[in-house]
Amino acid sequence: MTKLADHLSIGQVAERSGVPHTALRFYEDRNLITSERSTGNQRRYSRSVLRRIAFIRAAQRVGLSLEQIGEALETLPKDHAPTKADWARLSRNWREELEARIDALQRLRDQLIGCVGCGCLSLRTCGLHNVDDRLARFGPGAPLLKPAAEGGI
Repeated sequence: MTKLADHLSIGQVAERSGVPHTALRFYEDRNLITSERSTGNQRRYSRSVLRRIAFIRAAQRVGLSLEQIGEALETLPKDHAPTKADWARLSRNWREELEARIDALQRLRDQLIGCVGCGCLSLRTCGLHNVDDRLARFGPGAPLLKPAAEGGI
């Protein structure tokens, strides 16, 4: 069996991760991933960058911001590939945030079941209906759908 290369080109990382070159450069500009430069000034990524990219993509899919993702990645070691314990610690820190998001999505799903298009059958209790913008004082979004801890009413 041939030994895997320790470093990958941007094309290899793009192919293996399914992330376009432009996104890899964007992630690097945001310090989410890092590369070294070859003698020909080409980007070379450590093989462990594939795990970081998979993590970034998974976190984005559940709605976490790049800022939140970057803060989490900052807790991982820079000088070696993260261990299972490193990943477990990082995911524990997000558990509360993810539980809140799950709760909000479930409440939204359950409240929208009663709607028929948006010729809603119960405008007095609809979480999206905002007559005369009377809910503006509660900030942007749909405050009737937000938990009280997030400024909902």
